[in-house]
Amino acid sequence: MSKEYTREEIYNKLHEILVQDFELDEELVKPEANLFEDLELDSIDAVDLAVKLQFFTNKKISPENFKEIRTVDDVVTAVEELLK
Repeated sequence: MSKEYTREEIYNKLHEILVQDFELDEELVKPEANLFEDLELDSIDAVDLAVKLQFFTNKKISPENFKEIRTVDDVVTAVEELLK
């Protein structure tokens, strides 16, 4: 049974990962920030992020779902859906 997280808890964890692990400026990490254009993540970073979220949720995000993700808010929504 996976733990239930609020949208805010998911966002806060994602924010923490992006700031600490990817060394991004805290001010840049906003719900509307584009992962690739605004935060300058590349495909390797995206895979790394998916792995870190897998550890957080104990669930695997499918590559098909991750291809659709563009913004920080999209990641939060994808994790939310994954945990349902």
